Amino acid sequence: MNAGLKLLLRQKKAVVGLAIVIALCLMALFAPILAPNDPAARVGRSHQPPSIEHVMGTTKMGRDVFSQFVWGARSSLTIGFATGIFITVLGTLIGLAGGYFGGRTDNILDLLTNAVLVIPNIPLLILLASFAGTVGPVAIMAIIALTSWPWGARMTRSQTLALRNREFVVAARMVGEPNWRIVFVEIVPNLLPLIALNLVGSIIYAIVAQTTLEYLGFGDPLNVTWGTMLYNAQNSSAIIVGAWWDIAVPCAGIVLVGLGLSLLNFTFDEIANPQLRSGPALRRWLRLNRLRTRELEAAR
Repeated sequence: MNAGLKLLLRQKKAVVGLAIVIALCLMALFAPILAPNDPAARVGRSHQPPSIEHVMGTTKMGRDVFSQFVWGARSSLTIGFATGIFITVLGTLIGLAGGYFGGRTDNILDLLTNAVLVIPNIPLLILLASFAGTVGPVAIMAIIALTSWPWGARMTRSQTLALRNREFVVAARMVGEPNWRIVFVEIVPNLLPLIALNLVGSIIYAIVAQTTLEYLGFGDPLNVTWGTMLYNAQNSSAIIVGAWWDIAVPCAGIVLVGLGLSLLNFTFDEIANPQLRSGPALRRWLRLNRLRTRELEAAR
């Protein structure tokens, strides 16, 4: 684990991405300190531009955009991370079960995975939300999680199929270790980069899907999130009246969290797929070779 952490921290993309995500999480955690005012309270004039008093301006209802941005980060990140974790756990368990046990278990789980996989997610999310009407955060989490796990399950299944007949797994089976221990002690540690990749991708998708549903009006308008901020800005014609900050602030939050998680995603992808590291590794080798050649020539 320490070696993996050191490898992660040696990657510039990972460090930058981790710094962005941690900064946003800390902002959400300390929202009562950074923005002590009620984000739903009227504190200024309608669509007041950014100023010293309101650093990110106000909405049409005179609400402070900065307070809504900070408190919205708490809701959006909580839903995104919780949903992403649930998607990853569900997909990993289904993929492990199908890949390790095989046979009828694999056939049934593979059929279920393919059935959910061929259904376009965003239209399905809109359809389910339209039947449910205005839905709260828990309902949004459930809708996203139950329709988004197949990609992780397919990746986990394929890697488990490749590992289940490896020497260390066969040896563990021959000495009589129970299946649960073989799966979680012998196989899962070899899947950690893939699971991390799936987790980061699921969090990104969950935040985007949540924002999409709330922007279309299926979320609770009383719950302050980046999605409801965009929904309210659209209804108040913020772009038409020139209140660009009403749209730009929540979009900036979504872009930042997406950027930070994407940088982490690229790093996990390089760790999970050694072929992606061949280019940088080759460049480093050529650079070291040139330096060594110069040192030999200088020594002569």
